[in-house]
Amino acid sequence: MNLTISGHHLELTPAIREHVLNKLERIKRHFDHVIDIAVILTIDKLPEKEKRQKAEITLHVRGKDLHAESIAQDLYAAIDLLIDKLDRQVIKYKSKMQDHQHEAIKHLPEPAVAAAQ
Repeated sequence: MNLTISGHHLELTPAIREHVLNKLERIKRHFDHVIDIAVILTIDKLPEKEKRQKAEITLHVRGKDLHAESIAQDLYAAIDLLIDKLDRQVIKYKSKMQDHQHEAIKHLPEPAVAAAQ
């Protein structure tokens, strides 16, 4: 698994990097087959004394790219929201992949096959 963490308009400190890695453990617990992860952390300085912290992630798994982004006043809060969104997407993707491998009609017991016709 390749992990890329980049920051726009901010310096990535070891504390921020460690926080992202700790939160990504939750994703790895649900789903192991991740090929590539790209995390982009951004600070936008707006004119009205307001700073907007934005976190984006793109997760590349076999056959699909999952993307999530979140915006908050605090960078750590934005990362937490981001991981929550991505966690829901990963669980949904995993359940879809597992539901695809249902039993074929020819392997069902005889009464079920007769009722299906």
